[in-house]
Amino acid sequence: MAPYIFMERNGIHIIDLHKTVAKIDDAAEALKQIAKSGKKILFVATKKQAKQVVADKASAVNMPYVIERWPGGMLTNFPTIRKAVKKMANIDKLTADGTYSNLSKREFLQISRQRAKLEKNLGSIADLTRLPSALFVVDVLKEQIAVREANRLGIPVFAIVDTNSNPDNIDFVIPANDDANKSVEVILDACCAAIAEGLEERKAEKIDTEAAGEQPAEAKPRKRATKARVEKKAEETAEVAETEAEA
Repeated sequence: MAPYIFMERNGIHIIDLHKTVAKIDDAAEALKQIAKSGKKILFVATKKQAKQVVADKASAVNMPYVIERWPGGMLTNFPTIRKAVKKMANIDKLTADGTYSNLSKREFLQISRQRAKLEKNLGSIADLTRLPSALFVVDVLKEQIAVREANRLGIPVFAIVDTNSNPDNIDFVIPANDDANKSVEVILDACCAAIAEGLEERKAEKIDTEAAGEQPAEAKPRKRATKARVEKKAEETAEVAETEAEA
């Protein structure tokens, strides 16, 4: 982290905030483009200070997140994780249609506990039907398993990296204090604002494309109507001609 450190004072490394701002801008622009293309960004923060902030910010832009224990193989063994998510959905379905109504109280309690455990660990990624296109990590030391899995699959990693971490395996380094709640919140505000902007641009482009696609569809019936009128007029003319010939 030496290139991002401004100075050392009393054994404490002080990060160069000018570089932090520049790196936030780079990361925000890249995140915006990913969101604009309709892809998902998975947020990861299992440390106590960042859990709630990440959950709130990621939910606001409709992105998946992991704030409990990182399930090993979440990325490298994604089909197994999807099976667990489907199991949770299946429990909900069977509960709703009354299939579990005939179970004993003990059996139903076991199923409910299983459902609660799945919801706690995987509920926030229930809508993640395919591998994410990027990973946003708070504290690369604590989330090193997630970073390794992303590196192995070639998934770009965005991360808040403190002075005690190694930024070598991070694609978009944001040098900052990953222990301070306010620091994490400020960075996430900027990044999630960029994601929201990307989503809005995607929505606007989609509306424009649909509007452009509707014009030929509207013109086509008019052409058919015009053709029908011409044919009708020709028939009427032919009938008049036949009538005059008979006369």
